[in-house]
Amino acid sequence: MNPIVQETLAHHKNGNLISILKEVQDNRIDLTKDVMMDIARAEEVSFSEVYEIATFYSFISTSPLGKNVIRICKSIPCFMKSSDVVIKAVEKELGIKPGGITADKKFSFHLTNCIGACDMAPAMMINKKRYGNLTPEKVAQILEEYK
Repeated sequence: MNPIVQETLAHHKNGNLISILKEVQDNRIDLTKDVMMDIARAEEVSFSEVYEIATFYSFISTSPLGKNVIRICKSIPCFMKSSDVVIKAVEKELGIKPGGITADKKFSFHLTNCIGACDMAPAMMINKKRYGNLTPEKVAQILEEYK
């Protein structure tokens, strides 16, 4: 078992699978089938229970993530404020579509239902930082900071 997964499990005595999966992922460990199996065995739950949680929540991913995870809100407030323009700006800047990861694994790009930033729509998150009132120009400037 990966030592980081083992350490995460050791201090999560309450069996909160969401917290465990999120922390493992935040520590740059991909949630592969083997990692989810290790978590299931350690927590004495079925693999399907771990997998269901890992695939249900949009902030948990079973596919590899880039160093910088970009999430663009696709909820109604952001959609009404032209989030499609922001999506196209990210696609242009990084050369990847939603669900993709750059060749250098520096960025992954995802659409999500809500990032809690309706008051500053259209919005996106990079890692844990939110950006709002976006335009294609702002997107280019923000992404430049992470390159």
